[in-house]
Amino acid sequence: MLHNVCEMAEPPSPRSHHSGHPAVDFDQAPFLVIWETTRSCGLACKHCRASAILGRDPGELTTDEGEKLMKDVAAMGTPILILSGGDPLNRPDLEELVRRGKNAGLRLGTIPATTENLTQGRIQGLKDAGIDQIAFSLDGPTAELHDGFRGVPGSFDKTMEGVRYVHEAGVPLQINTVLGSWNFAHLEEMILLISTLDVVFWEVFFLIPIGRGTELKSLSAEQFERVFERLYKLNQQVDWVIKLTEAPHYRRFVVRREAERGGSDVSARIRHILARPRGVGGAMGLSPQAVNAGKGFAFVDYLGNISPSGFLPVVAGNVRQTPLSEVYRSSPIFTSLRDPSKLKGRCGICEFARMCSGSRARAMAVTGDMFSEDPFCNYQPAVKP
Repeated sequence: MLHNVCEMAEPPSPRSHHSGHPAVDFDQAPFLVIWETTRSCGLACKHCRASAILGRDPGELTTDEGEKLMKDVAAMGTPILILSGGDPLNRPDLEELVRRGKNAGLRLGTIPATTENLTQGRIQGLKDAGIDQIAFSLDGPTAELHDGFRGVPGSFDKTMEGVRYVHEAGVPLQINTVLGSWNFAHLEEMILLISTLDVVFWEVFFLIPIGRGTELKSLSAEQFERVFERLYKLNQQVDWVIKLTEAPHYRRFVVRREAERGGSDVSARIRHILARPRGVGGAMGLSPQAVNAGKGFAFVDYLGNISPSGFLPVVAGNVRQTPLSEVYRSSPIFTSLRDPSKLKGRCGICEFARMCSGSRARAMAVTGDMFSEDPFCNYQPAVKP
């Protein structure tokens, strides 16, 4: 029965759709592309993958180069592009980029930093340009915890101000939370706070120890499972989307739990949790397939370098020389990450390898080998070596 449920958790073909978007063949295109529009940022977040600085780099992709990238993303069949940073509000052409991305046919989100750049006027400008969703980072239920993590006093209050601006503009709100050992004990308080913010999407990101994040402590494998249990239950209680990032083994957790529950609607319940439709207020939605570094996901940095993920910064090309579509489809780095036979250790023999694959970014950060087993998964595969 478990094997059948594993198959049901994956889409029957690239032409099907369960998430409010046409399904994407991950060998041909990612479901999601993140473009780091700038590395300039006024915050000093402890987990940051980059050494963000306040000044903009003259080598950043220009407005026209960004438009070329976005047109390529749209032509691939990728439905969603996120304009990230750094602080994307440090780009005065951010609203123009949104307009050009919308003209290309993309759904667009952005993640402003909570600095003095965040004003009601900029949020309204993004709404007028056509932005589909705006996300803020919130990493603690109190100002003391959040500001300590973000490195700037007043960041928590500024985030709450930004939440108000977004609601007043009528833009769907997403909250992103980095989870690690420092705030694990405050998970329940975070859930209570998120529940008051009228979100359409909560993204819970599990720390990858690179960049500044090497100074922080990740959750243990056992703590991962405890978070999975809590968010699995929460998903059954709320109508907003909950997405776990850099925790692909949550799919294994959900499939096994739903198989244990049984019933004729097991597949439908799995898809509701792992590929919920856009949900309230036009949320971006989830992919019915397992998105992972290089598999349904690609990252373009501020200089145009292409990587499987911002947290797996192995450069496979640059959009100034080679289109993202060509790199994604043909680069040995990307094609290998989509091949489960490349996985090693427990991931390589796991019956959930196709739907999970483990966090390739975490494997690289901890072991130096992007194909090694995910060190923070405690599941013992049914298949023995």
